[in-house]
Amino acid sequence: MAKKAELENVPDVLEQFNALKQKHPDAMLLFRKGDFYEMYREDAVKAATVLAITLTSRTFPGEKEPVKFASFPYHALDVYLPKLIRSGQRVAICDQLETPKLKKEEQTKQKTGEKTKVKVKEEIIPNNTDMAKKKKEQAVQDKPVQTDPNEVKEKPARQKNTEQKAAAEQKPEAKADANVEQQAGAKKERKPRESQMVTADGCKVTHGHAYQGKDNPEEWYFTAKIDGQQLKPQKMDAADLAAYQKKELTVPQLMERYYPTKLMPKVPEDTYRFPRQMEGAEGSVAIEKFNVYKEKDEQRPDFGRYKFYAQVGDARMSAVASRQDLNAYFDRVMTPNQLIEKNFGERLHLKSAYEKYRLPEGVDPKGIRVAKDHTDNKWKVYVDMGDKGKTAKHEISFDDGYSLFKTHTATREQIAAKYLTPEINGLLSAQTAKLEKSNSMKM
Repeated sequence: MAKKAELENVPDVLEQFNALKQKHPDAMLLFRKGDFYEMYREDAVKAATVLAITLTSRTFPGEKEPVKFASFPYHALDVYLPKLIRSGQRVAICDQLETPKLKKEEQTKQKTGEKTKVKVKEEIIPNNTDMAKKKKEQAVQDKPVQTDPNEVKEKPARQKNTEQKAAAEQKPEAKADANVEQQAGAKKERKPRESQMVTADGCKVTHGHAYQGKDNPEEWYFTAKIDGQQLKPQKMDAADLAAYQKKELTVPQLMERYYPTKLMPKVPEDTYRFPRQMEGAEGSVAIEKFNVYKEKDEQRPDFGRYKFYAQVGDARMSAVASRQDLNAYFDRVMTPNQLIEKNFGERLHLKSAYEKYRLPEGVDPKGIRVAKDHTDNKWKVYVDMGDKGKTAKHEISFDDGYSLFKTHTATREQIAAKYLTPEINGLLSAQTAKLEKSNSMKM
């Protein structure tokens, strides 16, 4: 327990973090402390998101507020490092900061007036590193060079041991200097990728391209990066792929087609604070809750689907969320009021929810009938189109009936258009075909 406490109280941890962060602002810093790799501040938040590890807060000496903190065991580096690199992160690995022994030596030197410095070994892993290739190259570098003993003059044992000891002491520093020089040269040669477009929020879109699927070569996917963050690949339509290969479709056009919500301007984050107010059918109502969940009830037909849940006033509602609405929710480009109005407008009897329903041209609204069927005592709607025919009777829902008769936020034309549009189009098409046939016979 004493050893653990000493390691946790290593001085100037955040000071060294801040210094290295200034040196490598675009890299995620992994500090080796004992049996763990630790991350602080914004690096801890990113690591917790990418690696699905626990994000906590820890109080450090000299800090007024707790600092974000995350860690994982050192032996799990081979598992977590590839995940960080695949997510687009540039990683800097920092060796053991300072042991209690070094701390005691430093205190002794400070008392005698001598200055000391704790060195941190850094290893920068770029985001395009091939892990298998890196390990292979490292193994080749670490392999000792074989020489012919007949060509080398044997040295005395005492001299040999002295030289080996000196070489062992100088090797880490020389290696660290070589790595720093190599990394500095690579950084100078590496040029940032030019953006292919800029979103409404000023985010840069790069690496937009189409690629062939590994499991099924017939499937193609489109993907890109926004401010260095890799987007989830989207399966391309055959027509879009052909147009893109012929350069008839550009990357901005494909982004608009496959990632539309990524390009929209974000709404203020405070619009997602509850409770909120919205205009209902009979006045202002409060939105108490609005979120997304995955249906876990295996008995339901929508099991495994993502759904919206809303509590508006006394009403508690849920509905299966479309892919576009889900993206709009997570990308924060639509407010809860807009999403509730779109997905629950009819259940809330909102006038705006019925404005999308319109009768086809050529239908006389006077022929619309909404009445209770005496055979089953249910409210139904149908349209009498005269010589063009008559539609079947369709039962209307309670919410639609309430909107029509109680709140008057829906009209008969809108109700008929909602339930009868396909059947009306069929009757109109049949009438047109009949007239064309009659005209051809006359000729």
